[in-house]
Amino acid sequence: MKLPFEPVIFGCEINIHLVLEYLAFFLGYRYYVFLRKRTNDTIVSSNRLSIILGAAIGAFLGSRIMGFLENPVFHLDETSILELFNAKTIMGGLFGGLLGVEIAKKVIGEKESSGDLFTFPIILGIFIGRIGCFLSGTNEFTYGKETNFFTGMNLGDNIMRHPIALYELIFLIILFFVLKKLKNRNIRNGLIFQYFMIAYFTFRFLVEFLKPNYFLIFGISSIQILCLICLLYYNKTILNLFVKNAS
Repeated sequence: MKLPFEPVIFGCEINIHLVLEYLAFFLGYRYYVFLRKRTNDTIVSSNRLSIILGAAIGAFLGSRIMGFLENPVFHLDETSILELFNAKTIMGGLFGGLLGVEIAKKVIGEKESSGDLFTFPIILGIFIGRIGCFLSGTNEFTYGKETNFFTGMNLGDNIMRHPIALYELIFLIILFFVLKKLKNRNIRNGLIFQYFMIAYFTFRFLVEFLKPNYFLIFGISSIQILCLICLLYYNKTILNLFVKNAS
C-alpha cells in the first residue's frame, strides 16, 4: 500500500485521517457508555456530565495550545490563521482534559476519582486516530527521522523513516492489556488512569527523540516539556510505584 493513503470515492478524495478521527471520537464515546452501564459508577449523572464537559473544554484548548507550541510561528494571513485553528495534538488534549476535569470537580465539589472509566475508551480513541496518522504518511507530523533500522518505511517522501505511529499502535495494545490485568486486581480507584497517563507520557517523551523536531528548548521539544510537567504532576504516584516495587 502506498502512503499517504488517499482513497477516492465517487470521484472525491477522502481525508482518511479526518474520517478515522471522527470514528475515534464516536467509538470511544460508545465504549465509554458501554463500560459505564456495566460499572458501579459512584459519581451521579449530573456530576459526571459536568466532568465530561470540563474534559471536553480542557482537551480542546490544550490540544490547540500545544499544537501551536510544537512550531510557534505565526503570520497574519488566511492560511496561517486556518492552520492555527487546525493545529492540535493529543498530548495537549490529554493534559488539558485532565486540568479541565480537576477544575470541574472543584466547582461541583466532587471528591471521587473519575478517570478510570475514561481510560480504556481514551486508549481505543487514540489507537484509531493513530491508524489515521499512519495512513496519512508524511501529511501528518507523526513520522520519524530518517533511519537505516529494519523498521524504516517510506511514508510518502521516498525516505526510509521511523514509523512512529506504528510504534505507538504496538505500545497502546500492550498498555491496554497490562491495564486490563491491573483493573482485574481491583486496585484503588483512580490508579488505572494515573498509570495510563504516566506510561503514555513517558512513551511519548522517549519517542519524541525519533521525530525531526525543529523547535527545541534546552534540546527537547515542547511536547517533551509537557510530558515532564505531566510526570511531575503525578510524582507521588510514581514515587509510590518505586517504593512498592522496592519492597
